[in-house]
Amino acid sequence: MRVSSSHKNARISAQKARLVVDQIRGKDVAQALNILAFSTKKGAELVKKVLESAVANAEHNEGVDIDELKVVTVYVDKASSLKRFQARAKGRGNRIEKQTCHINVTVGN
Repeated sequence: MRVSSSHKNARISAQKARLVVDQIRGKDVAQALNILAFSTKKGAELVKKVLESAVANAEHNEGVDIDELKVVTVYVDKASSLKRFQARAKGRGNRIEKQTCHINVTVGN
């Protein structure tokens, strides 16, 4: 039995989120939460929320014992970019792209 949770359009680039996600793939839920709690990266906080949501879904909807859960799959996909302009010299403007991503976590036995 597998239960998943996702965070769509997270305000972090996919490359930065993947650095955090790679640390918890395949680990027990308790160990993964411990790793994320002590990580200094911004992505760790976002991934931790999604992981806690997946664990809560498994406990509430399926009645699973949360001590037996493992992180089965976790991946990050690129989402659309927010396009902004920044003023430059001589009346010009540069385009700024603010990256977003989708974070998906699946837990199971």
